[in-house]
Amino acid sequence: MATEEQDEELAGVLTAVGPRLRALRRRRGTTLAQLSETTGISLSTLSRLESGQRRPTLELLLPLARAHRVALDELVGAPETGDPRIRPRPFVRHGHTFVPLTRNFGGVHAFKQILPPLDGPPVEPELKVHEGYEWLYVLSGRVRLLLGEHDLVLSAGEAAEFDTRTPHAFFNAGPQAAEFLSLFGPQGERIHVRARPTTPPEGRP
Repeated sequence: MATEEQDEELAGVLTAVGPRLRALRRRRGTTLAQLSETTGISLSTLSRLESGQRRPTLELLLPLARAHRVALDELVGAPETGDPRIRPRPFVRHGHTFVPLTRNFGGVHAFKQILPPLDGPPVEPELKVHEGYEWLYVLSGRVRLLLGEHDLVLSAGEAAEFDTRTPHAFFNAGPQAAEFLSLFGPQGERIHVRARPTTPPEGRP
């Protein structure tokens, strides 16, 4: 019966989770005690998960995926689809449209942001402060960036990077929609951009 085949397939997937969790933890050089402190999952539960004595549940796998900085699919060994394309689901926040370009739980997140055109006099947004580091690149339009004591207008082709613990805000600075790429590291990861080659081209000083 199809149901029996599905049950066998599910059992096989769950059985493989334990060894996969152990391999991920050892690859990152993390002890069970450290993982327990990060996830809030008890040492005994983690040990039983890795040995296959505890059935993995979504409530256990989600914090483990975040701790190991991998997608949930990698923990359960979901089969490869062969299609590397990301199908983003845009969302709107404070009137800005965000298009996620990454699927990972941790590390640097990439977004395409779309700012609506100005409709009347610009309203000064509230400056925000939070942990992290951000890099942005303007694709089209003009983006006004308020950063501490700075008041900057970035045009297409210009980029900026800053520590998000500095009071900041950005909004459209023109009559047309503005679009830009944003890379954000919630733990303060910085984006290293090389502006020019480290050695001059041959024949030039």
